[in-house]
Amino acid sequence: MERRAKIIATLGPASQDKEVIKNLLKAGMDVARINFSHGTHQEHAQVIQNLRECTGELNRTVTILQDLSGPKIRTGEMADGAVELIEGNQLILTTEQVPGTAEIVQVNFPELPQSVNMDGRILLDDGQLELMVKEIKGQQVITEVVQGGPLKPHKGVNLPGANLKLRSLTDKDQKDLEFGLSQDIDVIALSFVRTADDITQLRDAIQTINPERSRIPIIAKLEHPDAIKNMHEIIHAADGVMVARGDLGIEMPPETVPIVQKQIIAAANKHLSFVIIATQMLDSMISSPRPTRAEASDVANAVLDGSDAVMLSGETAIGEFPVKTVEMMASIICQSEEHSDEWGRLSLDITDDSSHDDAVYITRAARELAQDRAVAAVAVFTRSGRTARLMSKARPSVPILAFTPDLRTYQYLSMLWGTTPYLIPHAESIEEMISHVDAAVIEGTPVKAGQEIVLIAGFPIHKMVAPNLALLHTVQSN
Repeated sequence: MERRAKIIATLGPASQDKEVIKNLLKAGMDVARINFSHGTHQEHAQVIQNLRECTGELNRTVTILQDLSGPKIRTGEMADGAVELIEGNQLILTTEQVPGTAEIVQVNFPELPQSVNMDGRILLDDGQLELMVKEIKGQQVITEVVQGGPLKPHKGVNLPGANLKLRSLTDKDQKDLEFGLSQDIDVIALSFVRTADDITQLRDAIQTINPERSRIPIIAKLEHPDAIKNMHEIIHAADGVMVARGDLGIEMPPETVPIVQKQIIAAANKHLSFVIIATQMLDSMISSPRPTRAEASDVANAVLDGSDAVMLSGETAIGEFPVKTVEMMASIICQSEEHSDEWGRLSLDITDDSSHDDAVYITRAARELAQDRAVAAVAVFTRSGRTARLMSKARPSVPILAFTPDLRTYQYLSMLWGTTPYLIPHAESIEEMISHVDAAVIEGTPVKAGQEIVLIAGFPIHKMVAPNLALLHTVQSN
């Protein structure tokens, strides 16, 4: 059985050269995430070039995901590279630009003094370090170290419970967005989304920069309590969501995160939206060749609950075993999917706003037809990728073969659960469409001549309309 859930691997210092990228692709990387919280445009351009060269040499496709850094509050530079915070000591946080020491550290948030409360908590470095506010003086917040440890430059700062007024799309994001679109990236992830309006603002920015890319898929990263309150509106506005458990587990009590994760997966599937589970999935493999049992269970449960993709961050970006980590994640996914009929918890209910969508019902009918006739695959013709996404969300028991004449759609399709993309010429008739399918299927898939497939398309074929046709087809050799 082929793996269905997709693997997103973050590229970084440990994984950006061509040899490692090739091995990541062979190990199972479907989506390459480029984290714009780190690195320069020149460095990212080189990684994108390496990716494209590797996929060309291996005759593979990979979706390139640009992850915008968003309004992340971070510490500034350190005088000696890192400082040690001692429990009980005083630490001054300042909005002024100063080299960081064990006594004073810069924070890149001018409204910090107005945003904190006396005796309020401030968490640094994904919650590893904890401070308590003792005094506010001008541009300085004087704190006491509650939980100490090493602090490096550019580490995240969280203010649990604070009512922050931050734009989701920052000036830096705007410049990074322009760069990403110039590099023809395939998907954009927006950090620290709080409302559906954040997605609208990003879509408007894309429209202004490059109207041709106005429908590029957008992933909303859900990592703040406000995003959970507005979850359904955000899911409706975006093309997919990412459960970003790092900041979510800091802003909310950690014990609530597993339930919130399940709620987001269920809501995304109900809205027929793409859903990714991210952060610390195989975190121990940053420095160990094997994951913990708990991490393996975490990946398995994300798959069994119905997520479309699982993501690796530091494990592949800076870890010692990036290729082994992808191989391990692929192995866990495959083992989980073998038992999905027994333990899977995916609901195929849909929202009322999808109940009058003919495309939804065509894909659901195709799934039932594939099941009843024991066909070898479902073949989908798509221009924008929407029909393939809907077929993916229907979760058929056989592979989805997605055929498109659009290169950008072809690049994006690698991200969809259970879907293998094929780039074909535009078809003008059903006969021509079927001819393309037969040629591609026999050459590049396990499907053999004489086997049946279900084929979905919009008729008339040359108009590329929404899907309204599902037919059984016996694959013919040319």
